[in-house]
Amino acid sequence: MSSSLERYTERLEQYASRFSRFPRFLDVTMVLALIGCAFFGTHLSLPGVNRPDTGKSLEIMLGLSCFVLLKYRTRTRTVVVVVAGVTIAAIARGYLLTPMLLAPLLAAMYWLAVLCDRRTVRLYALAVTVALLTVNLFSDGMRDLSPVLTVIGPVFWMALPLVGGSLARLRGDYLEAVKARAEHAEHTREEEARLRVTEERMRIARELHDVVAHHLALANAQAGTAAHLSRSNPEQSRKILDDLTGTTSSALRELKATLGLLRQDDRPKGEGLEPAPGLARLPELIDSYRSAGLEVVVHQEGVRRPLTPGVDLTAYRIVQEALTNVAKHAPERAAHVGFTYADSRLLITVSNDGPATATAVNGTSGGFGLRGMRERAQTIGGDLCAGPRPEGGFEVTTALPLQPSAPVEGESP
Repeated sequence: MSSSLERYTERLEQYASRFSRFPRFLDVTMVLALIGCAFFGTHLSLPGVNRPDTGKSLEIMLGLSCFVLLKYRTRTRTVVVVVAGVTIAAIARGYLLTPMLLAPLLAAMYWLAVLCDRRTVRLYALAVTVALLTVNLFSDGMRDLSPVLTVIGPVFWMALPLVGGSLARLRGDYLEAVKARAEHAEHTREEEARLRVTEERMRIARELHDVVAHHLALANAQAGTAAHLSRSNPEQSRKILDDLTGTTSSALRELKATLGLLRQDDRPKGEGLEPAPGLARLPELIDSYRSAGLEVVVHQEGVRRPLTPGVDLTAYRIVQEALTNVAKHAPERAAHVGFTYADSRLLITVSNDGPATATAVNGTSGGFGLRGMRERAQTIGGDLCAGPRPEGGFEVTTALPLQPSAPVEGESP
């Protein structure tokens, strides 16, 4: 039973959706149907009660009032006033108050409940109902009925279109709210997708900058040192050239791993890509700078703690970028790298010696190095400060968050 009812309901909704494409046709059909109802209603009367002799003028007015309903979308209040006035006039002349006679007025009240605000609906409904009751009590067509039935009939029939129109309006408001929420959700998803794309692009840009800037600066320093020692110390020069080969190979590997993030293929996630670098590769990084002639001193305070992958990568990249800046800008070929493990923070300091006026370019060159380091630190909840030292040289200091965990004994960065 329920399945057959659902099928009929679906068919009615399909037919309604088809005809809704032609609103003018539906309006004209409605008006013709209401004219037929009103005309039929004028021929109904109680047994023993004669129909009023009004000629055809009132019936013509009832028919014309139905055509006024064609303007219910734009002149809703005016339509109610006109139709109610003609209907009340017909009842006052002795026509029997029936649903057929009230059909145009019921349609007007329905659209009033759908299209107008609640205050207007209550005001017009009260006025029309009181007018109908007043006229109906003294109408000749209802003189043989009890006053109770004379009152109940108009109230009941007037309540039907008001309730139906209110429900239709609530359903329309609900559908509008659902549509608005769906549009907002779609807009929010698009904004989140754009934000994720922007964040991913910035992350890859930082990775590319760190990889390219570091290895090119290191390769340049190694090549310059090898050229300088080619005659005075050929053995050392060949060793530096061997290290230069390793530097370029490492650059190619990291560049391939970074660009691999942009690939859209069917390989399993991470297949063919190197793991992200961390402080475990710090000795390799220090050796590469030492081979280029930069003396790097590393010291640690506190007990080393395990780092999350994000903090580990950020710490490595910040040290890498800071040492690259020292190799590129500092006149003194020496740098100091310090790690301090506190209760909840890892403090990293990279500094170099030299005149403040000569090394200030390290932080004011207008490049993306310091900006990238600061963005990396802020991404994981840390902060970074960089600037000339009062005693000369330049210093980069960053504080990164540590997760509470057991210390790792016997290890150094």
